[in-house]
Order: sequence, then structure tokens, then C-alpha cells
Amino acid sequence: MRLAWIDIGRTRYAEAWDLQRRILELRHYGMIEDVLVFTEHEKVYTLGKGANDNHLLASEEELKKSGIDVFHIDRGGDVTYHGPGQIVGYPILDLSKYKTDLHWYLRGLEEVIIRTLDEYDIVAGREEGMTGVWAQGEKIAAIGVKISRWVTMHGFALNVNTDLREFGRIIPCGIFHKGVTSMEAVLGREVPMDEVQSHLAESFSSVFGCELMTVSREDLLRVVDERSLEHA
Repeated sequence: MRLAWIDIGRTRYAEAWDLQRRILELRHYGMIEDVLVFTEHEKVYTLGKGANDNHLLASEEELKKSGIDVFHIDRGGDVTYHGPGQIVGYPILDLSKYKTDLHWYLRGLEEVIIRTLDEYDIVAGREEGMTGVWAQGEKIAAIGVKISRWVTMHGFALNVNTDLREFGRIIPCGIFHKGVTSMEAVLGREVPMDEVQSHLAESFSSVFGCELMTVSREDLLRVVDERSLEHA
């Protein structure tokens, strides 16, 4: 299988969410290949379908006054934070070409992150009964997905140089007894984001058996616009 890998740069959440939905629809109809979109969001809190609103400790009004968006979205999971210094990956895959098994897919995403962290000698792993990746007993990557007719959207968020103080306004993923960490916190230094992104793409290719193709943001948007018109 071939996988188009695109870095769309810094985005507001609504922009990336809309792009995902457009790609998802095209993938349903076989009008685009599998895509792995990377982005770094402006500050935002998102609440999944199973979220408890009480896990957002600040009011939405207060956050919006601070310029921080809040979205109730259609992925699984509870509340999480996205922002600068964090790499967010949105794989839009047709799992019928791989394996139609949600748990297999989630474990695969975790493995992608574990292998990436291993490149930096960060020992990371899973916690029984929970989704995500953990390092030194704290969560370093969150995962939340949606599957529609076996096509995936949403994905994972890896804390690279993230300002961890922003997690203080939430109960991250609804987990009270665990903290969050970042690659920077574990290593004691900032880590180049583009380097980590490349390792993530390579690990994704290895775990899911994909042939990577690098595509520019401009080319992706052009293809999505053109094929959306064809489909309309």
C-alpha cells in the first residue's frame, strides 16, 4: 500500500478537522489514496464522544477569552490538549486494505510512537486497560480515533516540546492518577520537530507496511479541491 505523507504546518483546529472530513469522504469513494497528515495546532482543547465536561476545569468562556478554542468532536476518548510543540498525526486509512480491527489499529498507532521514541533512547510503552503511550509513568502521547465504514480519521498527539502547564486546565484523557510528560521533559532538551516527524513517518511505514510518498500541502489541497468538485 502507498501512503501520502503531508506536513500542513501550524493550523487552527477547525481547519484541520474540516480537511480530515473532506479527505475521509474522498477515501470512502476511492478518489484519494491513504493519507497521513501531520500538523501542529494552535492552542485548543478537544472533547471526544465519551468526554465528561467536568474534566475541562476552566470554563469554555474563560478559555475563549484567552484565545483558546474548545471543540466537542466525533472521536473516541475524553478531553485532551493540542498546541505548539506537539506533533499531531491524522492517518486517513482504508482499514479494509489492512485489517478491519479497531484494537489492532490502536495498538499499531501506539507501536509507531514507541518505535519513534526508541530512536531517542526513551523507554516507552503501554499501560494495561488504557490507550496511549507512556514514559517514566506519565503519558507522552494520546490517541483518539473515529472509524467510518473502516476508514479512519483523527489519530495521535505526541508531546515533543509541549508546554505541559496547559494540561493543568483539564483532567487529561479523564485519567486522575497519571501525569503527562514530553520528549523535552524526559531528555532535558528541546527536540527538533521536523526530525521527530520524519521518524514518525518512517515508523508508520514500518508498522503498517506502507510505501511512503511525500506530498506538499499545496498539492494535497489542490487534489482535495479538484476531486471534491468531481464528487459533488
